[in-house]
Amino acid sequence: MTCFCHGERGAFVITSLKEKGAEMELPKVYNTYFLAIISTIGGMLYVSWDGTDQYLEYFDNPHGVIQGAIGSALAAGSVAGALFAGPLSDKIGRRDAIFTACLWWLAGTAIQVACNGYGMLIAGRILNGVCVGVTSSQVPVYLAEISRKEKRGSIVVIQQLAIEWGILIMYFIGYGCSFIAKDASFRTAWGLQFVPAALLMLGIPFLPRSPRWLAKVGREEKAIDVLAKIQANGKVDDPLVIAEWEEITTVLAVERDALKGWRKFIKNGMWRRTFAGTSVQAWQQLSGANVMTYYIVYVFDMANLSGNTNLISSGVQYALFIIFTTVTFFFVDRTGRRPLLIYGAIGMGICMFVVGGVLGTYGTYIPGGVDGNLNVIRQVTGHPAHVVIAFSYLLVIVYALTLAPIAWVYAAECWSLETRANGMALASVANWLLNFAIGLFLPPGFHNISWKLFIIFGTLCFGASIQAYFTYPETARKSLEEIERLFSKGGPKPWKTRPGDSLLDQKVAEVQEAQIKGESTTGRMGSIGHKELAV
Repeated sequence: MTCFCHGERGAFVITSLKEKGAEMELPKVYNTYFLAIISTIGGMLYVSWDGTDQYLEYFDNPHGVIQGAIGSALAAGSVAGALFAGPLSDKIGRRDAIFTACLWWLAGTAIQVACNGYGMLIAGRILNGVCVGVTSSQVPVYLAEISRKEKRGSIVVIQQLAIEWGILIMYFIGYGCSFIAKDASFRTAWGLQFVPAALLMLGIPFLPRSPRWLAKVGREEKAIDVLAKIQANGKVDDPLVIAEWEEITTVLAVERDALKGWRKFIKNGMWRRTFAGTSVQAWQQLSGANVMTYYIVYVFDMANLSGNTNLISSGVQYALFIIFTTVTFFFVDRTGRRPLLIYGAIGMGICMFVVGGVLGTYGTYIPGGVDGNLNVIRQVTGHPAHVVIAFSYLLVIVYALTLAPIAWVYAAECWSLETRANGMALASVANWLLNFAIGLFLPPGFHNISWKLFIIFGTLCFGASIQAYFTYPETARKSLEEIERLFSKGGPKPWKTRPGDSLLDQKVAEVQEAQIKGESTTGRMGSIGHKELAV
């Protein structure tokens, strides 16, 4: 067994010791892409199906506030889940918090499958939401803490891909179940939601704990072991492992002397990180993307699509989501976060204005609702309908390339180690509160103000781009620890930052140079304490 012994001038000498009292545990997989794929199965827990004729008949054509309550119940539960996700994650770890959340999903799904009215349906979706609140906030934290800085963006993007695959799979499962008679149609679709939760619970025991969480709770031995296995195939004397561990321990030692309680999110410049993390999540919702993701069927009803044509066209929209988020996976760490957030919001705003303008200019008012759907009271035909469909698809493409994945990436990066779990939970609360409010608002909004919804969201998109330019520093290809300096008092102006220029690379080079010279210490690894750290 390897350990780092505290030597002269705070340096650590690598020696070999025999491991004592090691715990028996399941074998772990340390490939970061595999870790991301397993942990993001939880992304498939975000969706359900409630658009079939059988559903409408059984629940007496819910619309307005009632449909808004059903649609937003998951978001309401997500707020509750996110509120306790941070303390839970800090107490038992990111990995185990995700596992615990799945129990809520199983309970909520069981209630939905057995529901006999609005009450049970809403209650089941709220319980599902508790799970989503935990997983949506802590999966990005886990992924950010295990990833190399050069790949962190693409690793966290995998979570968004999982969400989109979940939406697409459940959409076509729902489409297939729509051919089943009566209430067995939607009950079958809902029952299949047990599957991703079960897969996630089976995979989690094979994931290692976050090395940064291990360091935070004083388990330095295991932290070094996991860090080395993730970053350097188990080589604890690798320059990257040594330099990164030094950053982790140095920052954590400083943070432990910082303010406690809620003040640590506000004082000493921390408000900048709190504002950035919560606002980027808020803008993801305020951009109005849920109009196209949750209610695309309504939008296409307005564009004179109906029946299977509407359902299949909506499925195409979900497929586009996956294709273009996959594109983001390949360039997010090269392009950086700022350009995607700024220009993505501008692009979405333009699309919203076009859709709203066309519906307002060429739309016909339908008093009884299109095909009896009281949520859809305006419709266009001919070329204007084609424009609405085209720009709806274009908005989804822009969103998939930018705000959809990048909001989660950026929110997971901007916190300090001491505040990351609770901070990301706070950011998720902002996301899900607005998700809940907008989900509650959209059905009556479609009914009452129709095309003006799109103008409102378009204006908000331009507001998002302005704020991103002035307040979001670039975090791409920088270590989590050095990102803290970007938000510190006296840090660089956000618009002057760019991807890369990492100080961690300099530290790695210094360690490599020391090793080449054959110095007696193989690293400058600081300790959180001054005790022997066994791995």
